[in-house]
Amino acid sequence: MQFLKTLFWVILAIVLVLFAHANWQSVTLNLWGGLQADVKLPALVIFAFLIGFLPTLILYRARIWSLRRRLEAQTHVANAPVPVRPAAPSRPADNLAPPIA
Repeated sequence: MQFLKTLFWVILAIVLVLFAHANWQSVTLNLWGGLQADVKLPALVIFAFLIGFLPTLILYRARIWSLRRRLEAQTHVANAPVPVRPAAPSRPADNLAPPIA
């Protein structure tokens, strides 16, 4: 399984490098107030991807964190030792049939 994960990341890195190499050109961004910025296209695409991906990743990690805390709390309660009540001392039965005389 580790091999497949490594293979996936290597292939993804190669695809990103090929994309960046094929599209390495400047793009002019018109910002506010007549301000312009020249940026390389791969940097712009990666930046736009991160703007969309990071908030979702943060929400996902926060949800996993809260669920893990709840699960640990429940597991802690479930694994807690149950106090055992000592058995009541046995008394001789007083209300049995009267002794035969």
